[in-house]
Amino acid sequence: MEYRKTIKTKDGRECLLRHGTEQDGKDVFDNFNLTHGQTDWLLSYPDENSMTVEEEASFLKEKTESADEIEILAELGGKVIGTAGIERVGNKHKVRHRASFGISVEKDCWGLGIGRALTEACIECARKAGYSQLELDVVAENESALALYRSCGFVEYGRNPLGFRSRLTGWQELILMRLELVENLSSASR
Repeated sequence: MEYRKTIKTKDGRECLLRHGTEQDGKDVFDNFNLTHGQTDWLLSYPDENSMTVEEEASFLKEKTESADEIEILAELGGKVIGTAGIERVGNKHKVRHRASFGISVEKDCWGLGIGRALTEACIECARKAGYSQLELDVVAENESALALYRSCGFVEYGRNPLGFRSRLTGWQELILMRLELVENLSSASR
């Protein structure tokens, strides 16, 4: 899936949002390791990155060629400073209407509106792909992310009090959120 849009950050800079390509493997690999070391609210730590640069490049190529999945990069001054993506939950009939959403932005760029722009871009792509529901998990203590997701229409549908086991703080509660992408899910044909 392809995507391209330029936005203005809250401090007036231009930020390019675009689908990642095979050539972005190294930049995305480096960004992943950086962002996953800057916060304890993401799924993994940098030392748990299971991909090589070559595998990251292949992953991005697959997403570009996909009709219903995408990895969107945020570039500021020509540097990848964030990523977000949607992935199908599964191919089985009972779950193929659902996609999951994930996002990370470099800490120096928090509060500039880039997270919102990436979230909205993924919602747009999920609708374009024909999904009926977009889902995410968020650490309950991550109040700014919760506020963002709620303002984009996501609603809480459950909690997992032992969702993450942080190396730094112990158990972290996860809030499960979903966004209906069509008005009446019961009539969705996906």
